[in-house]
Amino acid sequence: MPMMTLPILRQVTAIAVLMACCGPLIAAGVSDQEIATVDRAVRTEMERQRIVGLALGWIRGGEVVYTKGFGLEDRDRQIPVSEQTLFRWASVSKPLTALAAWQLVEKKRLNLDADVRQLVPEFPDKGVKITARQLMCHQGGIVHYTNGKLIRTRRNYRSTHPFEDCVLALDTFRESPLVAPPGTRFSYSTHGYILLSAVVQRAGRQKFADQVAERIARPLGMTTLQPDYQWKTLPHRAIGYRLRDNRVVESTNTDVSWKLGGGGFVSNIRDMALLASGLINGRLVSADTRTRMWTPQTTASGKATKVGLGFFVEQQNGTLKVSHNGSQEKTRTRLVIYPRRKHGLVVMCNSEYANPGRVTTAVYQALAELAGNGKKRGATVSGRATGTGTGAGGN
Repeated sequence: MPMMTLPILRQVTAIAVLMACCGPLIAAGVSDQEIATVDRAVRTEMERQRIVGLALGWIRGGEVVYTKGFGLEDRDRQIPVSEQTLFRWASVSKPLTALAAWQLVEKKRLNLDADVRQLVPEFPDKGVKITARQLMCHQGGIVHYTNGKLIRTRRNYRSTHPFEDCVLALDTFRESPLVAPPGTRFSYSTHGYILLSAVVQRAGRQKFADQVAERIARPLGMTTLQPDYQWKTLPHRAIGYRLRDNRVVESTNTDVSWKLGGGGFVSNIRDMALLASGLINGRLVSADTRTRMWTPQTTASGKATKVGLGFFVEQQNGTLKVSHNGSQEKTRTRLVIYPRRKHGLVVMCNSEYANPGRVTTAVYQALAELAGNGKKRGATVSGRATGTGTGAGGN
């Protein structure tokens, strides 16, 4: 084969990149039967739930083998979901914050058991010690949205968008009383993760969003992950939809800049799938850190939870299941991986009323049935060895 000149090579590379961005990704080794099975499961569940637009990513053998869009990113303009469509991550942003914190722990720049006020004295003294570890597993006692009195600090800001600084974003809740003594019970809190992002910013001595970009997005080849700043025009940002009087109507463009570390990122489906793959393959933190991160935490009284340090964790059919969901205006998301079996699924959709867990369950059940039929026929079904045929419900 003759050697290509540099201009031709650049042109071929550009075309390949464009094709990867615009069309679905189907890796070699994924059979036509599997593709049809997954597609059918997704479309059936979308119709059942009246989902407007959705994207699915499938990780097998630790690699992203399938990403595809279904339905519409913009119903009025009839723009289909594609690899270019950007969905809000919502609370799947929280694992990014936890990972950034763990990376600093590995560099000995963050002590998970120190009082967070040592790094962020702007957070008022609540009369008790609150640690980054407690924030990670939702035991910091920080108020969520409706589980306690939420007090917002009122003052004038020099910046038009002050909450780009996650330390200033503490003003959205910092005066609120604790809902429980730290360490005593699980109490899910997005605000707790905003405080954790401020801790990461101070410990890393760099803007929180930049730390995520440099230490998570860049090493994994994520090209679209970014803060979901509503004042920035982003091509192919998905339109959101909600139910009103049983009608699907357009949602609001609610500003989420203030809660970046707890639910403020946006990307395409490929980038969320790359995060899942990176987690499975240990590309972001050490094996020891992954073990600690994915160990269920207990309260001070010894009560067990299904929460690790940044993720929800449980044993399902004898294997470790790691997951996180996202729920927010304009979106519903889900990331679920089985690290020891090196597979997982990610779902992003633009319909607030959707249940992405039912989508992942439908896909896994369909693949399990396909694998079972293949065994009966004596055939080899790609993906069976990775555990996609376990038939685990609630995936």
